[in-house]
Amino acid sequence: MRYTTVIIGAGPAGLSAAHELARQGVQPLVLEQADMVGGIARTEVHEGYRFDIGGHRFFTRDKGVQHLWQEMLGPDFLTVPRLSRISYDGRLLHYPLEFSNALSNLGVVESTRIVLSYVKARFWPHREENTFEQWVTNRLGRRLYESFFRPYTEKVWGIPCSEIEADWAAQRIQGLSLRTALANALFGTGAADTLISEFQYPLLGPGMMWQRFREVVESLGAEVRLETKVLRVELQRHRVGTVVARRGQKEVDIAGESYISSMPLNELIAAIIPPPPQDVLEAARRLRHRAFVLVGLIVDRGDLFPDHWIYVHNPDVKVGRLQNFKNWSAAMVPDQGRTSLGLEYFCDEGDEIWAMPDPQLIDLASGELDQMGFAKSDEVVGGVVFRQPKAYPVYDRGYRERLGVIWRYLESVENLQTVGRGGTHRYNNMDHSMLSGMAAARNLLVEATDLTPGSN
Repeated sequence: MRYTTVIIGAGPAGLSAAHELARQGVQPLVLEQADMVGGIARTEVHEGYRFDIGGHRFFTRDKGVQHLWQEMLGPDFLTVPRLSRISYDGRLLHYPLEFSNALSNLGVVESTRIVLSYVKARFWPHREENTFEQWVTNRLGRRLYESFFRPYTEKVWGIPCSEIEADWAAQRIQGLSLRTALANALFGTGAADTLISEFQYPLLGPGMMWQRFREVVESLGAEVRLETKVLRVELQRHRVGTVVARRGQKEVDIAGESYISSMPLNELIAAIIPPPPQDVLEAARRLRHRAFVLVGLIVDRGDLFPDHWIYVHNPDVKVGRLQNFKNWSAAMVPDQGRTSLGLEYFCDEGDEIWAMPDPQLIDLASGELDQMGFAKSDEVVGGVVFRQPKAYPVYDRGYRERLGVIWRYLESVENLQTVGRGGTHRYNNMDHSMLSGMAAARNLLVEATDLTPGSN
């Protein structure tokens, strides 16, 4: 069959594009290689316990996205007061900063050093802000950067902060400075998006939202095919003619008039036939992603700690972040006398953590949970492991130049748009990914209108 639009990927971007098209009478085909929708924003289930892969707050400043979320879930879209803290040197510090909490944990001497370091950075800043290290130090001072931002950031990305482009900091912690944090702590004003005090969350985890999207777009005539992996994207001159996908043991040719892809750019470029020029292939090959392993633990205790998640800065443990799913929504846990946790281990595909057998990972997580003092290892009564490849696009040195080479090539493919975190190699939030998918769909709707006889 030939489809008007073929969408590759059923994450937030792909499903938002499908919804935008379907509600305007266009019936796209959505291809998803996994066995469920949602991408990294899915919800996995193990023995009735629900696990959020990565921790997904629903927060947006876009009224259209907010309305759509609320329309999809209604009363099942909860408002949750946020509590997150930093585990640092055996102590828990509130994030965002609370003045009295920081002072009591760090002490007068260390707090004074942090403030003096900030003052020094304001008067003698780095002249350049090309790296994450320079960007954060100029806004928070060297001492706060070294104590809090560098250890966690290098644990997440696996490379020195001096090799991470400042773009990532400017995008993810925009508006954050010590002055902003202090103003928010003392007066409740000037909070950046990273410091919001509440967010929304689906009753049964983020996957509930994307499953609802799937149901709606299919009710409008769209088709969503799971476990269908795109192998090749075949060009005819400057247009995609067909994609070849594998479903089960069969390969199928799928033809479309237009294509929207949220595949990671390096995978998309590698799949194109005939192959792109060598410089494009090399640029795509050098794009990097960071993966993570989520170790889900079931603890035989009803109440462990009140946080939604804890950032683990301790260098003596490998875990990077700890989530308490019951605190996101009590419905995530079938037995309220127990608690389900998610311990996130940031890694590269194929490295020691990624390749570690599941039982060994569960033992590691149980031991580190005990070591940090959150629960005893013998209280862990169950565990499960989820591996997430290509979770975070890496903003390493030179990535922008590589993207430029790829964009210039893709602009020559007339009927292909790329969206979402994977398709733009940008560390998007869910609402940004949705907006990129909706924009791509609207581009197609405008083109269709322009081609209609008698249209303006």
